[in-house]
Amino acid sequence: MKKIKKNLKRLKDTFEKKGKSKAKDFIVDDYAKEQEQFVYYRTAGKKRYAHGTWYRGEHTNFHPMRESLNEPDAIVKYIGHGWFPSEPFITKKHYITAFGSCFAANVTKFLFSEGYKVFGKDLSLNSHVVRSGEGIVNSAALLQQFEWAYNDTKPQGEIWHHKDGSTAEVTDDIRDLTRGIFSQTDIFILTLGLSEVWYDKCNGEVFWRGIPKKLFDSEKHGFRLLSTTENRENLRCVYDIIRAHRPNSKIILTLSPVPLAATFRPISCITANAVSKASLRVAIDELMRELENDPDLYYFPSYELVTAYLENPMEPDMRHPKPEIVAFIMQIFKKYFLC
Repeated sequence: MKKIKKNLKRLKDTFEKKGKSKAKDFIVDDYAKEQEQFVYYRTAGKKRYAHGTWYRGEHTNFHPMRESLNEPDAIVKYIGHGWFPSEPFITKKHYITAFGSCFAANVTKFLFSEGYKVFGKDLSLNSHVVRSGEGIVNSAALLQQFEWAYNDTKPQGEIWHHKDGSTAEVTDDIRDLTRGIFSQTDIFILTLGLSEVWYDKCNGEVFWRGIPKKLFDSEKHGFRLLSTTENRENLRCVYDIIRAHRPNSKIILTLSPVPLAATFRPISCITANAVSKASLRVAIDELMRELENDPDLYYFPSYELVTAYLENPMEPDMRHPKPEIVAFIMQIFKKYFLC
């Protein structure tokens, strides 16, 4: 490994000294005669060409270069294009509900600090989506809260647990309060975190998080990966319930950039995380395409901002975005979504 790293450094130093790069940039002079076999586009302030053999459709958006991301409109042009609303629409009069992964907690804190009515500006409400909302990290758990609130579909076993491992109560009072929160909500911000889940083998019910160690029973409990189809179907059911009870509400879906802390698959955590996130990202995209005629359904690309736009965004643990990165993402959300 040390030898590989040493060779990589030697190669890097060699190219830096020569001032050359193997990467092609396809730059042409602005006034050069255009050739029929090429198509031309601009990025990073320069004119470039691509091969014109292939039909490229009506909506061709070329991948940016690193230099492109320094453009003043880079975020809206290369990340938010096709996703950001035409103008901000969330006001301080709107009732906002935000829950899902741990990244959702950052959204809640930011909105609250800015004076928006997230959970009606009452973060002490005795509802699971408030108290443990950042732990409802998978699409099945997200759906459970809506089915419980509106269809009174209670879990058959003890599958809901707070961060400290204690069992979350399943009472009529908490259900009614949860329904009350949803029934007032004008803006739903739902943040998905992962596709790896623990479940009850007897009935297939999915846990919010893991299973408390003292409760784990290998005969009763299992581990699996939610498929893209399952994630999409769960999201579609959430959407249908919201539209049935809050037809005029806005729905904003996001994908948390925080990777898995650990995988329970017999593969590396980095590769498992790629699959976990991909399953959710594809599910969201399929839902957005399926419901493309709904003008009140949005996707906020927090995941792409962290993974593709910002350099060195994570803390040394390589999992949590640095405070300044979180603040930056929230400012982007504010610019394009908040009035």
